[in-house]
Amino acid sequence: MDSTNSTESNEFSSPLLSTELQGHGDNYGVDCEENRHRGTGSVPPVLILTTLVAVSGSYVFGSAVGYSSPSQIGIIDDLNLSVAQYSIVGSILTIGAMIGAVISGRIADYAGRRVAMGFSEVFCILGWFAIAFSKVFWWLYVGRLLVGCGMGLLSYVVPVYIAEITPKNLRGAFTTVHQLMICCGVSLTYLIGAFLNWRILALIGTIPCLVQLLGLFFIPESPRWLAKFGSWERSESALRQLRGKNADVSQEATEIKDFTEALQRKTEDSIIGLFRLQYMKSLIVGVGLMILQQFGGVNAIAFYATSIFISAGFSGSIGTIAMVAVQIPMSTLGVFLMDKSGRRPLLLISASGTCLGCFLAALSFLLQDLHIWKEVSPILALVGVLVYTGSFSLGMGAIPWIIMSEIFPINVKGSAGSLVTLVSWFCSWIVSYAFNFLMTWNSSGTFFIFASICGFTILFVAKLVPETKGRTLEEIQSSLNPYSTKR
Repeated sequence: MDSTNSTESNEFSSPLLSTELQGHGDNYGVDCEENRHRGTGSVPPVLILTTLVAVSGSYVFGSAVGYSSPSQIGIIDDLNLSVAQYSIVGSILTIGAMIGAVISGRIADYAGRRVAMGFSEVFCILGWFAIAFSKVFWWLYVGRLLVGCGMGLLSYVVPVYIAEITPKNLRGAFTTVHQLMICCGVSLTYLIGAFLNWRILALIGTIPCLVQLLGLFFIPESPRWLAKFGSWERSESALRQLRGKNADVSQEATEIKDFTEALQRKTEDSIIGLFRLQYMKSLIVGVGLMILQQFGGVNAIAFYATSIFISAGFSGSIGTIAMVAVQIPMSTLGVFLMDKSGRRPLLLISASGTCLGCFLAALSFLLQDLHIWKEVSPILALVGVLVYTGSFSLGMGAIPWIIMSEIFPINVKGSAGSLVTLVSWFCSWIVSYAFNFLMTWNSSGTFFIFASICGFTILFVAKLVPETKGRTLEEIQSSLNPYSTKR
């Protein structure tokens, strides 16, 4: 934020404007939606195209997550790696993502959402090439680290960008496409990896990177990001482009301008500044959801699905194909339900399903350890993993990222986004690195731990997570951070 705004922050102390902004958000409501789409009757093609370019990055994210499972045997054989070394291959991706998370908010805030996505793809392309042409294990590590850096950037900027460009009645569904494309990336990488060499699979990973990199030249910047830097005319122009030629964007543009101007009178808070009372509720919700999402075991299952099925006595290839058959339809269902049922109900159902899935998988390994019902335990493991995967894809995969993109005001969004994304990837690293060792220690105990965490997630959502369906970003942020526009 510039020095002028920092000076003005000392002069701004009116509680009236904060209340006025909240009231303005309430009055905005349905009338603005009707005006915005009057004469259009459908979603503007530019909004669809822009979202598709953005979620090309989500596909890159998914392909990186899905890469380690089908390539595990080939890489271990070709590069003569131990299980411990291959655990680093899986987990170093999340270390790179932590590095990307640290810089994601700053790059997205100061260079723009499109530039941040462009940077991420450069990292990913370099990483995929390093993996594809690696002759020794440390080149493999470098490649996974670079892809991870790109993922860390993408995991923050894609949902934030989509949330900022879409109208409130479509925001949930469009932001959920981020998770749908992650699932597509994971699933198709599983399928392709079952038939192709791991080096060719890495080269194929560069294709969606190039698609997004080229597509960024044809989409508008976020209107809210432009407004943050005082580019009001460009902000309104981008908003009009995204809403369609016949849409009336005056009320939406005015609300964005009023809310942004109020926040600009404050200095921009650093990560340390986030731990003030006025942001505490948003921080607890955002960070809490990410911790519970990761410690529920998602990346352990995604990274090592093949070895889980083999350990349970089931076919690894059939198991991963079954996961593909579940992931994409359930993610698609989540897209359609997001703006109808709301965030909280889907989160509660999804968390309940992941708890049940982990419990069934744990029960399968327990029966195996007790040497009873040997013919049943592999099927039980398959059912448990599929229930977990389907339930996670329905809500827990997408909604924490949606809520993260909705709850923080623009003056702290960069710092908050970096922190939340960093926490997510740090927890993912812990789980993905420790998983193989936990399975060696006690397979059933590992999944019982995951089940317990998923059970706690249900309580967390029921008690603390707000419903954000059908509300503008400004309304959500004013209600959660009532003093964010006051000194």
